[in-house]
Amino acid sequence: MGSSSNGYSVFLLLFAVVVATASASNFYQDFDLTWGDNRAKIFNGGQLLSLSLDQASGSGFQSKKEYLFGRIDMQLKLVAGNSAGTVTAYYLSSQGSTHDEIDFEFLGNLSGDPYILHTNVFTQGKGNREQQFYLWFDPTRNFHTYSIIWTARHIIFLVDNVPIRLFKNAESMGVPFPKNQPMRIYSSLWNADDWATRGGLVKTDWSKAPFTAYYRNFRANSSTPTSSFPDSTFQTQELDSYSRRRLRWVQKNFMIYNYCTDLKRFPQGVPAECKRSRFNL
Repeated sequence: MGSSSNGYSVFLLLFAVVVATASASNFYQDFDLTWGDNRAKIFNGGQLLSLSLDQASGSGFQSKKEYLFGRIDMQLKLVAGNSAGTVTAYYLSSQGSTHDEIDFEFLGNLSGDPYILHTNVFTQGKGNREQQFYLWFDPTRNFHTYSIIWTARHIIFLVDNVPIRLFKNAESMGVPFPKNQPMRIYSSLWNADDWATRGGLVKTDWSKAPFTAYYRNFRANSSTPTSSFPDSTFQTQELDSYSRRRLRWVQKNFMIYNYCTDLKRFPQGVPAECKRSRFNL
């Protein structure tokens, strides 16, 4: 990974502008528990939230506010032990058949095997832009920060401030980009053993239930609904050279699926945004 550099410091400072304006989260104030009855819980004075899954039901929550552009940070500690069949989803989404969506999904696995971090971007109701990664740490032992930076120019997925995926605005190539629909933050823990673990070959072991994931230290760019970035310079800033090296490090060593290289899936040619060299890393 290498040591810190001035370029990376600039990158962190740039994105810290937003974080600095956000007050410490309180889950009571910022989120509604939306399903799962008492399987979703807020405790520690609103500083900690948990979702649980058992054979009867999973659980979920959503933000009270909507956001249009910004940086969203959340610390998660994922289901420990044999989590095969479970999916912990953490994402931004609008509503309706032409919804936009920016996804993190954590696909559980057998004890000792790594989680798969699944990412996707939907525009106008259409997704099919999956990239998947292994993580370079055990996401069940400690909390780690998962972030989405969303501007009119690009979407950046980050793990512990390390960029893992960059999805650029390619409207000039006829590719829709999510920039008009405000989104809420959602998370859910649910059973997907028909597909999540090795294509559905490994089923959920209900003797290990309940399965529980934990959340803390939510941050958003603004405390007001449907607000955009106040700092216009943020909208035009690209990743610096050090951040791009870290992005390439992740994608070289930990990416296990990239829709842009799946020629069998797209026999008539990969999507337009994949065709520009190094465009959609």
